[in-house]
Amino acid sequence: MNEKKYVITMLVENEPGVTARITGLFAGRGYNIETICGAPTADPELSRITITTVAAPAQFDQCMKQIQRLTNVIKLRDMTGEEAVKREMALICVNAEPEQRNLILERVEPYRGKIIDIGSKTLTMEVTGKENEIDELLVQLLPFGIVKLARSGVLALYREN
Repeated sequence: MNEKKYVITMLVENEPGVTARITGLFAGRGYNIETICGAPTADPELSRITITTVAAPAQFDQCMKQIQRLTNVIKLRDMTGEEAVKREMALICVNAEPEQRNLILERVEPYRGKIIDIGSKTLTMEVTGKENEIDELLVQLLPFGIVKLARSGVLALYREN
């Protein structure tokens, strides 16, 4: 099957149960959600939900049509292309003996990461970037031992003219 990763974003009414209906649509049809992010917009009556999924093109088209039919969905867009600004945030806690900390900082710096907590034997950092950049940083940090990891999932907005 010729599956591809898709990023979709939707503007929805900020009401209880909207996210459950959308995720239920995915689950009921056997579609997997890789990441999902949702939060209110500048208008408190609206929320933006961004979903990353992997599907065959025909399956994805069917999914988009079904989401569009949901009453609380105001606007739906495929953000898969390059015309969108896409970012993800990660919090990463790594083992860090005092003598290793400078080496860890050298590996984090090119990714514009920021140390947000220093423990006696760990460092916790925050990094924001493209999904593949965060993946690359994680490979750089693996030798130290990743203790904990939390990723936001992809957020996307179309570029304005």
